[in-house]
Parts: sequence; C-alpha cells; structure tokens
Amino acid sequence: MEKNVIYQKLSPSESRDLGLEAQSSQKSEAFVKSFLRRCVPSLENVDEFLGRKALALEHEQKKKTRKRHKAKGFTAKERRELKLFRINPDQQRWSMCAESCARDLPSPRPLTSALLPYRYHMYLPLHQLWKQYIRDLCNGLRPGTQTQTIQSKILKADLHGAAVTVFKSKCPSYVGLAGIILQESKHVFKIITEEDKLKVVPKLNCVFSVEIDGFITYLYGSKLQMRASERSAKKFKAKGSIDL
Repeated sequence: MEKNVIYQKLSPSESRDLGLEAQSSQKSEAFVKSFLRRCVPSLENVDEFLGRKALALEHEQKKKTRKRHKAKGFTAKERRELKLFRINPDQQRWSMCAESCARDLPSPRPLTSALLPYRYHMYLPLHQLWKQYIRDLCNGLRPGTQTQTIQSKILKADLHGAAVTVFKSKCPSYVGLAGIILQESKHVFKIITEEDKLKVVPKLNCVFSVEIDGFITYLYGSKLQMRASERSAKKFKAKGSIDL
C-alpha cells in the first residue's frame, strides 16, 4: 500500500476477511423505499416522490402575514362638521393683540389685520425661553467655558427667539439693526425691532452678533444659508472667513 494514500476503497478480499458486505444499488434502493413507506404512510407513489429534485425533510408552515389597516382619517366634510379647526375667539392671537391695540388707537374704529402690528414686548418671553434653552444646551455659561465650544453649539441651535444685531453688511442700511428673530428661512431672518417693526434681513453678505450672559458670538450669514433643521445636523468646519 502506498504511503501517501489516505483513503481508498477496500478490495473484495479485504471485505471478506473483515466480514463486511458491500450493499448493491438495488438493496440500497429497496431499503430507502421501505423506510419511506414505514415513516410516511400517506405516501402512495414512492418512485415519483424520489424523482423530485428537492426532498423536504421537514414541513415548515408558512407564516401568515397580517395586513395592517391604516387608520382612516376624517374627510374634509367631517372635519367641518366636527369643527376641529374652529378656535374660540378668546383663544385667538388676533383677539389678544386687538386688546393691546385698542388701548393705543385714539378713536374707536373696527380693527382689521392691517391695524394689528407686531409688538416687541409680546416676544420678550420667547427670548427668555431661548436664553434658558442656550444655557441648558451649553451646560451653563460659566466664565471658564471655551468660547469655541459655545459658538459651535449656537451654530447648530434653533435661533427662533434669539436677540441678534447686524454687525456687518454690504448694505449699510442693515448695519446696527437689532431685534428678536421671529422666523428663519433658508435665506432670510425675520426680525422684530424695539420700534415694533418687522424687518426681513437676508443672510447673504451679513454678519450677525448674538450676546447672551456676556458671551458674544458672531454668525456669518453666508454660511447659514440653510433651514434650521438642516443646520442642526451639519458639521461646520473651522475655516477662515473673508471679511466683508
């Protein structure tokens, strides 16, 4: 026997000496058929069953998928009948603003939306909420806090309610404009000034300063031309900005 051979078939003489009997293909086939008839009594045609390409040893039940029925909402007609969007007059912002405007008007006359200007003092509580929001975001504005850390967090923070001042601008009429941000869009800030005037200031070519508890941060509007939700997920890189 060769040394490099690991496995080889036994010769007939060796099988006889060891008492082993090699089964023929007919005996093997007969054993399989008898085994299937004994284990699977319901099987009628064994040859057809064995002729299949795939033999399933276990029967798996298919999982029933339940169809999720979406909750059906109200139609427009049903909303009108249920009066879902009807707000009581005493709970409307128009009525609250009308009370303050009625005291300022010299003669009693009907109040319309044109006679209801924006009031700066109405948004001072919003500014106080924003200041508390920034303090919680920065874990307290302490003197030892790094200015770069505060600036990076204010860049991603929501600026609705922030008191800002236009520090620099290519348009001289915007410089020095200060107020509270009421609305931020992709390209502009809507600011209410102390003179109760609503100003629309573009972000492009403007530098805004934000002061809170002695910390002053400068925001380059050209780098903020995105929505507030997009800015919160953006990674700002520390790059030098060209002065206006």
